[in-house]
Amino acid sequence: QVQLVESGGGLVQPGGSLRLSCVASGSIFSIDTMDWYRQVPGKQREWVAGHNSGGITNYSNSVKGRFTISRDNTKNTVYLQMNSLKPEDTAVYYCHAIQKFSDVEYDYWGQGIQVTVSS
Repeated sequence: QVQLVESGGGLVQPGGSLRLSCVASGSIFSIDTMDWYRQVPGKQREWVAGHNSGGITNYSNSVKGRFTISRDNTKNTVYLQMNSLKPEDTAVYYCHAIQKFSDVEYDYWGQGIQVTVSS
């Protein structure tokens, strides 16, 4: 089992910045991709950014150029630096991890953390 705990959310004005952190604990070996998703009430959960074990990062078009995902394997932590925040970035943000073995994968979710962009 892998536990994921997010931190760093809160209220920020439009144009501001926040950095989310997600710490993985438990049986963390063989974790491959770590992602960030977000969800607004009444809408489907949306993928935001991903970082695989090879260091490759990807972003949704809605955040590309504004958000940066990074990973510190020594701290078992993935970060999401969010700059130039917009009101439409308001959502609950979730950390997600995929653990891969030879013939099976497991995925894990954090509990979510609120990010509100408002003046």
